[in-house]
Amino acid sequence: MVMIPTIDMIKTGQHITELRVQAGLSVRQLQEIFGFSTPQALYKWQHGTALPTIDNLVVLASVFGVKVDDILVTTENAMQVSA
Repeated sequence: MVMIPTIDMIKTGQHITELRVQAGLSVRQLQEIFGFSTPQALYKWQHGTALPTIDNLVVLASVFGVKVDDILVTTENAMQVSA
């Protein structure tokens, strides 16, 4: 068995919401930072139904003042590896 990290989308979304609130930003303000015409992508990230692309993660990390790794929430899953 090998432990493989996987991204927990729900917890990552909750964490993005927490970081946004801690930064004192509204969804609308974040939408403007990204230049999105609608806030749908942001709501999908926060609800854990989608993950930001890598370039958007880099922007989030910069806006929130954290590392990309500090945004993502991972869990360890056991995986059988055949030799």
